[in-house]
Amino acid sequence: MTYDEALNIIIKKQSLGIKPGLNRIKALLSLMDNPQDKLKIIHIAGTNGKGTVAKTVADALQLNGLKVGLFSSPWIVDYREQLQINSEYIPENVFAEYVSLYSNNDCTEFELLTAIMYKYFADCGVDYAVVECGMGGREDATNVEKRNLAVITAVSLDHTDFLGNKVEEIAAEKSGVLRKECACILYPNKGLENIFRDKCKKLVCVEEQGGIRNNNLATVNAVLSELGFDAVSSLSLIPARLERLNGILLDGGHNPSAAETLAPVINNEVALIGMMSDKDVRTYLSLIAPKCKRIIAVKPNNSRAMSAEDLAKIAAEFCDDVRISQSPETAVRDNRDITLICGSFYLIRQIRKLIV
Repeated sequence: MTYDEALNIIIKKQSLGIKPGLNRIKALLSLMDNPQDKLKIIHIAGTNGKGTVAKTVADALQLNGLKVGLFSSPWIVDYREQLQINSEYIPENVFAEYVSLYSNNDCTEFELLTAIMYKYFADCGVDYAVVECGMGGREDATNVEKRNLAVITAVSLDHTDFLGNKVEEIAAEKSGVLRKECACILYPNKGLENIFRDKCKKLVCVEEQGGIRNNNLATVNAVLSELGFDAVSSLSLIPARLERLNGILLDGGHNPSAAETLAPVINNEVALIGMMSDKDVRTYLSLIAPKCKRIIAVKPNNSRAMSAEDLAKIAAEFCDDVRISQSPETAVRDNRDITLICGSFYLIRQIRKLIV
């Protein structure tokens, strides 16, 4: 099986959608001889900051001479960036071999990818597997290990159709990755501590540092301290998370908490914005649109995407100059003065190559 054939097989599983529950992946992992039980896992859940915290922890451990697996999503540049060991993507032929061996089942795309991740990391003998939760925690496909160091980043409203309409309900879902005999590092989620406290052996509550990025860094350093390593002074850079590329700021964050992080670093922007219709679009735009002198609304190539017309209508409540483009690609070609692209990882994935 070639890599392209394998990629086509796993992407076709997107048609199965999101199916919370662990029965399918546990059955597959059993066929693999439960590789997750052979790993030291740092399991990271939360609404915002998971990817940045995961990447920074993995980079720090690698700098200490360890062999570190990193599982993080969504992908932006290459599908294989979701499975890395010491910052190297899983080789194409290895990925194809795993898909050939393990794809004949009813697992969803994310479940199959997660199982392959655990098998790959175990086969390669990593010292640590840094695993970013996909959605929620309790019923997320990654939540299959017996022991871990759990990490909870900032918790806010997102994926409410699956996780609940209150922050407390969402926090309870994310607390499902905690283990009774293991420790948990908790980002400064004020008022939510008791949801996590009784579900682990030791709860390390990170002190408020002022600002989401400072809190993320403090959370990383609490993880490193728990593992016996020195602190780091900065967060790692990853695609589409406050990434500056050829003079354009790219940020795929799509909820109000992400907007709160982005808003302080932008001003008077020409923004290309596309969002999914199941997000809190109005609140997001209320924070971002007033800091834009012009907005070009587009519809990303995704079945859940909001139409450019509907997005423009909401954006016009907060910005005087809102326009519509037929496609993200057209917008990039016709508007050479764009300084910000935001609102969706799918949007950035679609057009990042044009910017490069």
